[in-house]
Amino acid sequence: MPGVTVGNGAIIGSNAVVTHDVPPYAIAVGVPAKVIRMRFDAPIIARMEALAWWDWPHQRLHQALEDFRTLPAEEFLDKYEG
Repeated sequence: MPGVTVGNGAIIGSNAVVTHDVPPYAIAVGVPAKVIRMRFDAPIIARMEALAWWDWPHQRLHQALEDFRTLPAEEFLDKYEG
C-alpha cells in the first residue's frame, strides 16, 4: 500500500497485503499482513542495522559472500563489525 514502509531484512509472505509498516527483520503474512515473529532478537537486529551490509560496495559484498552463506548472523556480525 502507498506510504507503507517495509524494514530492512523483513520477509513478506506471498499474497500478503501490507497495510501497516513492517519493522526490520520481521516476518509478516496474511490479509492484512501481520507480524508473526521476528527473525532475530533485538540486539542482533540493532547490530545488523548499524552494520548496513546492504550499502557495502560490490567488491566487499563479493569478498564476504561465503560468510553470508555459511556463518550464523551473530558470527557474521562479530567478524565484520568495526
